[in-house]
Amino acid sequence: MSLRSTLSILFIVCLLVAAPGAVPGQESSSGDVIDLGTRRELFVDEFLFDRLDGADLARHAPRDEGIVLRFDKPWEGHFSGYATVIKDGYRYRLYYRGRPAGGSDGSPVEVTCYAESLDGVHWVKPEINRSPRHGPSNIVLENAAPATHNFTPFLDDSPTAAPDARFKALGGTMNSGLIAFGSADGIHWHKLFEQAVLTKEHVPFPYMFDSQNVAFWSSAESCYVCYFRVFQGGKRRIARATSEDFEHWSKPILMEYRHRGEEAPVEHLYTNQTHPYVRAPHIYISVAARFMPGRRVISADQARAIGVDPKYFGDTSDAVLMTTRGGNVYERTFLSSFIRPGIGARNWVSRTNYPAYHIVPTSDTELSIYVNQDYAQPTAHLRRYSLRLDGFGSLRAPYSGGEVLTKPLTFTGDILELNFATSAAGSIQVELQDAEGNAIPGYSLAECVPLIGNDIARPVQWKGAKTLNDWKGKPVRIRFVLKDADLYALQFVAGKPEEKETESESDAKASQEAANR
Repeated sequence: MSLRSTLSILFIVCLLVAAPGAVPGQESSSGDVIDLGTRRELFVDEFLFDRLDGADLARHAPRDEGIVLRFDKPWEGHFSGYATVIKDGYRYRLYYRGRPAGGSDGSPVEVTCYAESLDGVHWVKPEINRSPRHGPSNIVLENAAPATHNFTPFLDDSPTAAPDARFKALGGTMNSGLIAFGSADGIHWHKLFEQAVLTKEHVPFPYMFDSQNVAFWSSAESCYVCYFRVFQGGKRRIARATSEDFEHWSKPILMEYRHRGEEAPVEHLYTNQTHPYVRAPHIYISVAARFMPGRRVISADQARAIGVDPKYFGDTSDAVLMTTRGGNVYERTFLSSFIRPGIGARNWVSRTNYPAYHIVPTSDTELSIYVNQDYAQPTAHLRRYSLRLDGFGSLRAPYSGGEVLTKPLTFTGDILELNFATSAAGSIQVELQDAEGNAIPGYSLAECVPLIGNDIARPVQWKGAKTLNDWKGKPVRIRFVLKDADLYALQFVAGKPEEKETESESDAKASQEAANR
């Protein structure tokens, strides 16, 4: 068999894997039973739901934690951007474009800069001593234009990743195509292939690649996936391609947008930042930069006062949240802004508020999202926002209460854990039903110990029921009854639950001890 034939077969296999229905988390068409296994499910789309009554999906806004890095080196400056954050064991790695002045994409003055942190909050710029032009600096890549325009790395989780390409990256413009790089340590980079791996000859769109183009290894799809910028119908759109080897890529497909089962508005999305969510890698999170061309918010006097480049205050932008489970559709469950521009004129200029690639955990309860702000200004910087673990969205019910019923599903865990928060007056109760909707004895709503409080992972308990062993692999539905509460995620966890007394057992024990006294 020829090499060309072999590669064609690989492309077909990868496309089949990536097609809707093949990726874990997509087996949810009408009448199907969803196989959850032990994977975590977030409430960022309508994937699990059969019925909502008095409850609905709610979006949660990240909290502004302030500036974490200023682009203040001579080789960085006003036009620094396209940041990427990678959690590599105990170390956080930050990559971003350094560019002091404006100009055409792919200019030789563009460099790739590096910073690192032990907590994701406090960052340092190490002197790597690799710059012939600037001397001791935090530059990891220069004289590699146009790849340094939008150089975007990732940590390769593929089981076959070579040691000298544990990190991979793409960078380039339409004229150069996307060039693939590799690195063993995240500092010293080399080209992986002589030729660009995605070029304008491969992509059936009129313009492409002039933004941050992101790639990753998908454990859910068992291939590399790349989401990149194109123009279609006069709008900045997103296309997707897949690869088995990071060199040969499938024919790109245009991503579509859906909102609650209907077609969603097509808006200019400047960057997409799509990546597998670290705690549920079958769900890809996209915190995209929504660009509003020609939507001028500040006056010329305000622009002069903040020192913004005169060409960069005629538009504005913010960040929106999308998700996808593979295939060619983004779910835009929440059309409203995910991260709004801040107070003050400097937040309302062109090409600011662009999120960095990757959302990373920075504590046992917190995620961090980084945003490029004050673009084209002397105050250009990277800002950190925090979010509850799994807390992009939730099932929410008001004080008056609400119910949710899932579609039929199977699981392989022993206990059901919930990430949730209630008010002091609120609660969540859970009932397991058979596939026909009948309450399962021992797991009814009346037998559920109400969940009250605020926890990332608390087991659901039913009075007298210790495990879910008898129902593993059997179709069930889950009924949630919420009062003034948010439910962020669920997971059927493998392993034996801790020996904990149920509420009834604890009450009985206390009564017996009182009687003995």
